[in-house]
Amino acid sequence: MGDARIAVERCGGHERGRWGVGVSQRAAGFAVWYLRGVAFVNFLSAVWVSLGQDVRRHNQENFFTPYLLTAGFASGVFTAFLAITMRRRKRAAWILNLVLSGLFLALFAFAMAFPEIRRYPQNWISIVLTAAFVGALLVGRREFYAKGDRANPRLAATVAVGGGLAASLLAALLVTVTDQAPHAARSTFLERWHYGTLRLVSVAADPSRFPYIAPPTWVNVVINVLSTVLVLAVFYAAFRSRRAVDPLTEDDEKRLRALLERHGERDSLGYFALRREKSVVWSPTGKAAVAYRVLGGVSLASGDPLGDPEAWPGAIVPWLDEARAHGWIPAVMGAGEEAGTVYARHGLDALELGDEAIVEVAEFTLEGRAMRTVRQAYNRVKRAGYAVRIRRHEDIPADEMSYLVRRADDWRDGATERGFSMALGRLGDGRDGQCVMLECTDGAGELRALLSFVPWGPGGLSLDLMRRDRDSDNGLMEFMVIELLRRAGEIRITQVSLNFAMFRSVFERGARLGAGPVLRLWRSLLSFFSRWWQIESLYRANAKYRPIWEPRFLLFEKSADLPRIGLASARAEGFLEVPGLPGWVNREHLDTR
Repeated sequence: MGDARIAVERCGGHERGRWGVGVSQRAAGFAVWYLRGVAFVNFLSAVWVSLGQDVRRHNQENFFTPYLLTAGFASGVFTAFLAITMRRRKRAAWILNLVLSGLFLALFAFAMAFPEIRRYPQNWISIVLTAAFVGALLVGRREFYAKGDRANPRLAATVAVGGGLAASLLAALLVTVTDQAPHAARSTFLERWHYGTLRLVSVAADPSRFPYIAPPTWVNVVINVLSTVLVLAVFYAAFRSRRAVDPLTEDDEKRLRALLERHGERDSLGYFALRREKSVVWSPTGKAAVAYRVLGGVSLASGDPLGDPEAWPGAIVPWLDEARAHGWIPAVMGAGEEAGTVYARHGLDALELGDEAIVEVAEFTLEGRAMRTVRQAYNRVKRAGYAVRIRRHEDIPADEMSYLVRRADDWRDGATERGFSMALGRLGDGRDGQCVMLECTDGAGELRALLSFVPWGPGGLSLDLMRRDRDSDNGLMEFMVIELLRRAGEIRITQVSLNFAMFRSVFERGARLGAGPVLRLWRSLLSFFSRWWQIESLYRANAKYRPIWEPRFLLFEKSADLPRIGLASARAEGFLEVPGLPGWVNREHLDTR
């Protein structure tokens, strides 16, 4: 009987705990939605003149509006920024809102002591809404746990001082250039600087104090916009998430390599976890790990977790916990189906992005009508005198490797070394001795192209780097890939992972007889954008080898986070500065000409 009573008490306590958590979450949600609603009204009031005038009329003399409702674009931007940071559970944003709203509430309560204030119903509504917001902050305080970077206060102060000085000088310059006062020459630069600074910190400056300064209206608007930008920059610096964590240590790399030796055949992207700007979270047993990188407030993992699949949850949970503790958005680029299923069990949604092309060496052949075009292209390049040399990196002398690295750098498209989830980002490193290099030379023995593959378990390779001389003949990459497949026995390889084909299923199914109108429209749109981003050409280049298509997924928590995830992945891959697809999609695509 006693055991039963204890069980009931524990159950009741558990239910009370769940109830308490639910109340806290709802209170936090109310606080976020309050800020969103106020931001919406502020923006609407900024563009709807009559509404803005009405709101401002209810916020003067004996009237006051709820917390942050001021009917202006700048206040709308500020409130929206607070709503975003609160939604991301930033502790600093919670503290700022609690202090400001608490002060407003205290001021409103004091004002309500006067009969001429409390006789207006609007003021009662304002104080009730403000009190509800403060109460929601207090009840939901445990939901705002995300830590900021320790350097944030110093950075915010630096931005405030440096940005304020720069903005005030720019304002003074604008006033100097556009001053329309009758005796503008009588004003000094210090006076114009004073005027610009006042416009930065207030809506208007007293004209009687500046008789020789009269800039046009658009200048005052520009200065006010500068003020808004400066405020946002300061708050961004104050609320930003921790920007990075410790990169891989030598011990981490040794442990990851040990996992790859035991379980490396499970994922063709596993070796890319050894990129040294990545960080790693380990399972308690050390049998699994998640490698990731933090960019733009996104904790971006790539591929599958490393190690034993049974231990994957032990690494996924602390990775998610760390992301939430710092206010990062968790995301996974290029996860396989098995890993995607495990991630989905931990609250992430999946979006299929495309398919990875994997060629089984034993099944590859150039024979048959279907391979006629590929066979002809291969024979054409071979007759031109090109030859391919295949070696492990550890078998290449240091001076030769240095030469190959220089040539690869010369042929690189742009100054940035691209790659994150499907590229190692380094060539010729002494620890990557098991990587495979393909060197293509012309009839005169001149080096014309390079391919580098990373190990994929004991019998596989995964494409890492493709570089070629732009003045060489077309089709070299296809020639080199086919040479690798035909001579795979020399290095005991049974399977090769090539490029990733984004939206591959759309092109394949959309071209079939009976495809629906939506699918055909989607295929037409992708074909149109392929003129710039080579989406379809990647699919067709991979399809030539008749590969096995393995789906790859994007994992994310909320659909609203997808734009930030996309920007973070583009930054990670080095493709943010150029138009095109992220590097994990467009890995120096196969030559299709």
